[in-house]
Amino acid sequence: MKISQIHHDKKQSLSFEIFPPKKEEDFKNIDATLEILCDCRPDYISVTFGAGGSSNNNKTIQLARKIKEKYHVEPVVHLTCLCYNRAEIDEFVRELTAEGIENILALRGDRNPDVPAKEDFAHASDLIKYLRATTGDRFCIAGACYPDVHPETENRVDDINNLKIKTDAGADILISQLFFDNDTFLQFVSDCRRARIEVPIVPGIMPCINAAQIQRMVTMCGAKFPERFRKLIRKYGDNKDALFDAGMAYCQSQIIELLASDVDGVHLYTMNNVKVAKRLTEGIKNII
Repeated sequence: MKISQIHHDKKQSLSFEIFPPKKEEDFKNIDATLEILCDCRPDYISVTFGAGGSSNNNKTIQLARKIKEKYHVEPVVHLTCLCYNRAEIDEFVRELTAEGIENILALRGDRNPDVPAKEDFAHASDLIKYLRATTGDRFCIAGACYPDVHPETENRVDDINNLKIKTDAGADILISQLFFDNDTFLQFVSDCRRARIEVPIVPGIMPCINAAQIQRMVTMCGAKFPERFRKLIRKYGDNKDALFDAGMAYCQSQIIELLASDVDGVHLYTMNNVKVAKRLTEGIKNII
């Protein structure tokens, strides 16, 4: 099933992001993780994708197939384009089609000094336009968005204009990068609607349970820390157990407020941590 249909049928969705483990032994044992995650009854699960030449790309498709066939949850396969040409993208598309996978999250991908960029796709919108031209409506195509403004964009106006290009190219759904201030996200959605971006916009949420990990993610995606969040880091950053409890409580309250504000769903960046996913979904089981 296409996730666009899920969003048509449900007012609010629940979804997870996971990544294929790099170690072969961990990948073989991924069922223990999937069983718990799928028991939380997500509407779909997105699976991350490596940069050009990454050996994890085949694992992405294998993992997506397992999610669909064994656990009967719809997979969304991340597909980056900066380091691939059209022929390589065509091959990935053939593989996805052969596996019956109907959902793609189309991304530019991070720049990697060890993997040279190619010339066919400079932006995610280029990939979306190409997929629509070559595959029609075969796939539901999701795109990414940045409530705190894309780190390579100068201002909000340019960012929204670029996002409009992405949806005009054929993106059916937008899934946001992580953020920690709900007002920022809600204002972002309002700005998108004024720009006539009408597709579902799903907030992406990551619980703060590891200060160093969160700092790395924020450096990469440009998310801002509200003062209430900074207090948690200052107070509990050196106490692993305390930070876990405080971070989970912050995340839980963030999710509940968003759902009460009638957002289109919640997309949890689980980092393959089943304890986190289970605890958060248990707290909203009567809400979503």
